[in-house]
Amino acid sequence: MKASDLFVRCLEAEGVEKIFGVPGEENADFMISLIDSPIEFVLCRHEQAAAFMADGYGRLTGKAGVCLSTLGPGVTNLVTGLADANMDRAPTVAIIGQASTSRLHKESHQNMDSIRMLRPISKWAHSIYKPDTIPEMVRKAFKIAEQEKPGVTVLELPEDIAKKEAESPTLIEPRKTRRAAADHKAVKAAVDAIMNAKNPIILSGNGAIRKRASNQLRRMAEKTGIRVVNTFMGKGAVSRSDPHCLYTIGLQGQDHVNAALYEADVVVAIGYDLVEYAPKLWNKQTKKTIVHIDFWAAEIDEDYIVDVEVVSDVADALWQINELLDAEYKDKLPLFKIEDHQTLRKTITDDFEMEKDDKTFPMKPQKVLWDIREALEPSDILLSDVGAHKMWIARYYQCDEPNTCLISNGFCTMGFAFPAGMGAKFAFPDTRVVAVCGDAGFLMNVQDIETAVRHKLNIVTVILMDGEYGLIKWKQQNQFEGKHSELKFDNPDFAMLAQSFGAWGKVISSADEFKPALEEAFKQNGPALIGVPIDYSENMKLTKRLGELQFTI
Repeated sequence: MKASDLFVRCLEAEGVEKIFGVPGEENADFMISLIDSPIEFVLCRHEQAAAFMADGYGRLTGKAGVCLSTLGPGVTNLVTGLADANMDRAPTVAIIGQASTSRLHKESHQNMDSIRMLRPISKWAHSIYKPDTIPEMVRKAFKIAEQEKPGVTVLELPEDIAKKEAESPTLIEPRKTRRAAADHKAVKAAVDAIMNAKNPIILSGNGAIRKRASNQLRRMAEKTGIRVVNTFMGKGAVSRSDPHCLYTIGLQGQDHVNAALYEADVVVAIGYDLVEYAPKLWNKQTKKTIVHIDFWAAEIDEDYIVDVEVVSDVADALWQINELLDAEYKDKLPLFKIEDHQTLRKTITDDFEMEKDDKTFPMKPQKVLWDIREALEPSDILLSDVGAHKMWIARYYQCDEPNTCLISNGFCTMGFAFPAGMGAKFAFPDTRVVAVCGDAGFLMNVQDIETAVRHKLNIVTVILMDGEYGLIKWKQQNQFEGKHSELKFDNPDFAMLAQSFGAWGKVISSADEFKPALEEAFKQNGPALIGVPIDYSENMKLTKRLGELQFTI
């Protein structure tokens, strides 16, 4: 069997349904082999967008999203998207082209060491030198990408290898791998720490919304009466309507929710990723008992000294903890009456609702997010780009289910939300998908509106328009007593921009127009853009208000 044909058969065996990418001449054999395959190749307009589509697809399905590029500049265009997927724990396999092996040893056209460049931003990256190794290498790439913690793997296929014949083309069918169960002594130590706690808190991170973990986390919260705080990427681990839910932590300054962590004597960190929110921001005195429950051992950090470490499948660890609580302490459960711990939750909930009826224009970010939340069902998906709006989404947009709010908060990449939202729509075509972008971040991948139009993807993009790099301005103002550098820029007419691509677009002129525009956007047979002039004077008002907080537990 020809090597490129074998490669495609191996991808089919892995259950791959879509590949996002931009091919080049070095991928020609692979692309011709795809013609007779049920795998759909989604032709994109930029490799970075292709990587983000694979990122969103993989993050939501748990199956590796696949992207493709040619050699040289095609690979360098993938880099930002792959780095994002790797640090945000999205299973992704990148297939990259390469020049013939006969000229890799010397100076030649577009020749560079792509694998060496990608290794620091991937879990595993390798070039294929012999056709007969393709089944092993494809299986390894998918296994490593999908196993905890998920991330990026890379396969490079040189053009001369793609043309060769494989002498013994035997496919390797994927088989499920059971993750290790938690050690019973570690589980007992975790339960003892919980039972001895006077004021415990659960901190749930990115790992708590994968692999069934959220179901067991909800059981644990119910059994113990312990409140749950989630990180930006842990939204939905416990439903926003659950009285145990204390919403989201992660703003660089203090917020109401920080009070619960400051006062806690025991922190049960479940699937917590330090790339999101450094422990020095919530563990200022480092005197807390920390129970670490995750797929990996805890990172070494002077502000995250772990007392109990349960390293295993998170869902299994939580299941064992729940079973042990029932077996040995059922008469004492719940440890805390959640009804007696609602003051802080009500304070935060009331805070969220302060601007829900606001009619001022340009719109306040709080009001925009309130209206979006009202328009979306529990299983609908919102994706946040990176900018000032990300901080507002993190604080104000709360979820009922896991994986319904995707925020790039490990690598924090502008340009993520729109193409990743396309990946979400490819994965769940019947689900409403909203990408919330700043006017700067959206224009970083604007070219792939054409891809969305061509595939009739009804992804709705809300573009918050302030005409400057708002988050940078906000941070400079905080650091330099209100001063900031020049950060303004001009925008196109977003409605006309959408129409030029054959998409639907509207720029609203009053707050009352926003919700009707959202509903009209969801009825389109393709992508829709809504431009929303935004009042980011609210940024410094929020900073001032939070800086004056008097905590009430």
